[in-house]
Amino acid sequence: MNEFTPFEDRLAALIASLSPAERRRMAADIAKTLRQRQQKRIKAQTAPDGKPYAARKRQPVRGKKGRVKREMFAKLRTSRFMKASATTEAAVVEFTGRVQRIAQVHQYGLRDRPARNSSPVEYPARELLGFADGDRQVIEDIIIKRLSG
Repeated sequence: MNEFTPFEDRLAALIASLSPAERRRMAADIAKTLRQRQQKRIKAQTAPDGKPYAARKRQPVRGKKGRVKREMFAKLRTSRFMKASATTEAAVVEFTGRVQRIAQVHQYGLRDRPARNSSPVEYPARELLGFADGDRQVIEDIIIKRLSG
């Protein structure tokens, strides 16, 4: 049994006593904060557990001329593709649209075709979304701030 269980039970009761609109606002704050933390972590190229992502596969020396390689997932982590949403019951950070499949392939290390006519490629797992060590503490701080103010 966790020594914080009575505290968490009391906190859940306090959250339930909030109005639905206030709970939705609090969930929106949590979702936005989590999205920002996920974006920073993806930019730093680290998994939620702190390990660096697997390196990209080396490209042939005689590849395309003038092509500048960006860091991995530079566009994927933008707020255009990584959405934060909230309801009275949940705060959600997710990838939307067609990039959701790309994110899923990298999240779980699946096989995919990079182009329509190419052969399938096995991608190493690079966790894009997940809870890092400090995320739980940040969420608790947001909840306490909302309840006190």
